[in-house]
Amino acid sequence: MSKEDFIIKSDDGREYAIPDINKFIKHLTDFHTVNGVGNNSLHEENGFYFTVTDEFYLSVKKMINSKK
Repeated sequence: MSKEDFIIKSDDGREYAIPDINKFIKHLTDFHTVNGVGNNSLHEENGFYFTVTDEFYLSVKKMINSKK
């Protein structure tokens, strides 16, 4: 899998290619969820900002599952 396989939109609508989806989801899980639910916190990565809602978190998890 390449980073082009995992494209998400930042809060301001820019596309961001996730370089390592496994590290990305682990970080979201460890720091931006409570009991597996997005906690509406702000995640910054390489100048891109993402509000980690439950919908956002589940969409990233769904991306991973669709590529297995």
